[in-house]
Amino acid sequence: MNKVIGVKTSMELNTRPLGKTVAYWAVTGLLAAAIMLSGIGQLMQFGGNLELVTNLGYPVYVLTILGIWKVLGAIVLLVPGLPRLKEWVHAGIFFLMTGAALSHAFANDYGDYGFNLILPLSYAALNIVSWALRPPKNRLS
Repeated sequence: MNKVIGVKTSMELNTRPLGKTVAYWAVTGLLAAAIMLSGIGQLMQFGGNLELVTNLGYPVYVLTILGIWKVLGAIVLLVPGLPRLKEWVHAGIFFLMTGAALSHAFANDYGDYGFNLILPLSYAALNIVSWALRPPKNRLS
């Protein structure tokens, strides 16, 4: 009888509602795509990336550093397993995006309608939702 209860308990622990799984992958996929595209844009210095960084007073080489970390982080978010590394990626994205918003705020560079604050903070919020919805196998004990 104990064996049956043990098997049933382990089966119950491994089940996860489909809606939660779909929500996790939708949010995480969107986050990974946004971070990947942002990183590629920074590596290639597309759009206003160069102007944006110099307006904030950062050296241009910061684009290369941020771009590499963003591309690698986006890949880690989509690769199965690696729970500890995923935790680091989520923390890194949170610090990066809140730091970007604060950098713009301190430099009085709000953009049109506060876009330079709203965009990184929305990525930070998306990151928090992805982290909160992560499957049990991606959680640290």
